[in-house]
Amino acid sequence: MGSGDDTAPGLRSAYQRRVAAGETVFDAGDPGDRLFVIQSGEIELAREGPGGHRVVARLGAGDFFGELGVVLGERCAARAVAVKNTTLLELDRETLESMCLAQPEIAIRMIRVLVSRLIEAERRLAALGVDDLLRPVVRALVRRAERSDGEGMRIPLTLHGLAEEAGLSMFEAHRALHQLLDRKLVHLVDDTLLAPDLEALSACLDAPDSVAVR
Repeated sequence: MGSGDDTAPGLRSAYQRRVAAGETVFDAGDPGDRLFVIQSGEIELAREGPGGHRVVARLGAGDFFGELGVVLGERCAARAVAVKNTTLLELDRETLESMCLAQPEIAIRMIRVLVSRLIEAERRLAALGVDDLLRPVVRALVRRAERSDGEGMRIPLTLHGLAEEAGLSMFEAHRALHQLLDRKLVHLVDDTLLAPDLEALSACLDAPDSVAVR
C-alpha cells in the first residue's frame, strides 16, 4: 500500500479483483466492508448532492479507498467507478487486521496516507466559504426537520446521512455541524439532533457573514 507493489503474489491472486472502465466498484450507501488497494489503473470517487455530480478524488496505483467503512463500519459515502481497466486488491476487515499484525509497515503506510489526507482536507476547508460548507448542511437539516415530542424540531439524520444529503464529506459535514452546535442553533440529545428554533437555523441561509467557519 504505497508507491510500490510489494504485496505477496499469493495474496494478490487470492484477493485480486479486475474491473473494466466504467464499472462501479461500489455505490453510495453500500455496506462499507472492504478496503481496496489499486494495483493498476484509476478510480474516480464521486458524490451526488444538491449541486449535482461532484468528483471528490481520482486515485491511481498504490492508493487505497474504502478505509472508513472497513475500519469504522460506515456505509460508503461516495460512488467508486473505474476510469480505465483497473486491478484492485479487495480486503475485508479480518484480512486487513491480519496483514497489519503480520506486517506493521502496512499500518504505518496507511496512517501516513490518512494523515496527509487530513492535512489536505484542513487546507481545503480553510479555503472554503460559508456558502460552500455551512449552507448545504443547514439546507439538509431544515429539509429533514420534523416535529418532536418536546420543544423545537427533531432532525433524524446521522452524520453520514447529513454528509450524503449535503453533498459533503463526513469531515466537512462534521466541521459545519460543530459550528451550529457551538452557536446553539442545534443540540445533540441522546444521539438525536434537535433544532430549538428552526427559523433561527434557516436564517443562516440569508446571513452569510453571521456564521464564520473556523
